[in-house]
Amino acid sequence: MHEAPEVHKFGGSCLRDRSDLERIAHIVHEADQPVVLVVSALWGTTDRLIRAAKEPRYAGRLVNDLASHHLRFAPSLVDSPLYELFQRVLAGIETSLASLASNDRDTVAYNRLLAAGERLSALVIAHGLVQRGIDAHPLGAEDIGLSLDGIGTARSVDLVRSAEKLDRDSFTGVPVVTGWFGEGRDGNVALLGRGGSDHTATALGALLKAQRVVLWKDVLGIYPVNPRWGITSSPIPYLGYAEAVEFANADATIIHPATVEPVYNIGIPIEIRQLAGHGQSKMKTVIGPDIEGASYVKGVACIPRVACLHVRLKYTQDAATVLGKVFSELQENEVRICSFETTPNRWRLIIPQHDVKRCVELLNGHDLEPTYAYFAAMLTFIGCKDATEVQALMGEDTPLEEGLLHVTETSAHLLTQRVDISAMLDELMTSIKASRA
Repeated sequence: MHEAPEVHKFGGSCLRDRSDLERIAHIVHEADQPVVLVVSALWGTTDRLIRAAKEPRYAGRLVNDLASHHLRFAPSLVDSPLYELFQRVLAGIETSLASLASNDRDTVAYNRLLAAGERLSALVIAHGLVQRGIDAHPLGAEDIGLSLDGIGTARSVDLVRSAEKLDRDSFTGVPVVTGWFGEGRDGNVALLGRGGSDHTATALGALLKAQRVVLWKDVLGIYPVNPRWGITSSPIPYLGYAEAVEFANADATIIHPATVEPVYNIGIPIEIRQLAGHGQSKMKTVIGPDIEGASYVKGVACIPRVACLHVRLKYTQDAATVLGKVFSELQENEVRICSFETTPNRWRLIIPQHDVKRCVELLNGHDLEPTYAYFAAMLTFIGCKDATEVQALMGEDTPLEEGLLHVTETSAHLLTQRVDISAMLDELMTSIKASRA
């Protein structure tokens, strides 16, 4: 593949039936340059595999259920050369389940079981595209040298190792690459976090120097406020890389937090688009290089029920060393750090309220005595670089002295005690629209 390709990723929510396959084929047919596809498991498959790993009674009928489900998606697969490989993947599921039945802590078997969902998906999608006149073929991520930075589980693709090992000759025709997993540092299958196929796509985009990466979803783009709050809005047209990272870490569940990292320093644009609206709606969100400009709020992320912890240090000469140890332990104990600010003698951490006990215990283990207070929510004003803008949106009667955490080049963070979060966000969105009129 000598010409720079486009990478198109299709999530499980976009892989429900054959009409989705028709849309994928149309996207490939209309592309003006080479295309690489990254696919998640078909809708609901990963949840079935996880349930089977935990419930042996359910596991007994899993293989037949999965075979039927995937063959409904691509019925003629039984007459394809890929059918033998399809059967081998199903047999591998049975083998993994047998291993887990005797040892439910067998991480290797568990990861192989879950990775089978993406393998089956790549097979049926590649076959479906071949039936529609496209030279498509499935590729297992670990088989082509995609390496992850962990053992068992991983935060991200190891781009350095992957660049050395990547089998570039396999990228012929239209490759259909399995998302979400790759080869761990021990040579076995390792998994990214849920939603990690987005990161697989941008990592491949960086490795292949793609022209763009398109993440096809069941939504029109990234919305200025999470739809779960019941507020109607249109997608944000453009986000800078740093703004997108801020959004992902706070409240935008549309993208995986590590999605942007591989392309950040290269400048490859990422597009969030809706597969169901392909050919009808032109709405989308483009994520690209950070653009210097006037401060204005593009969106408001909200993390409800947070705690603000203050730590004062008695000795500052080893503060950096202690901070590194504390943050490492917090990560190991899966304590989410929503925001933090440090000075030589003071730390301020924002964490979910349910993590307070664990966090305090860890800090006490380092002879640190934190104080903390609970807040109804932390708001992040994406695109805001000016505290006075936050004050204008919140209203002159709202004191910001205690709640305003910090303002960066991409956002402002504010703690609030308002418990009527939906109403507050609705008011904020109304004020934002009015300020732009």
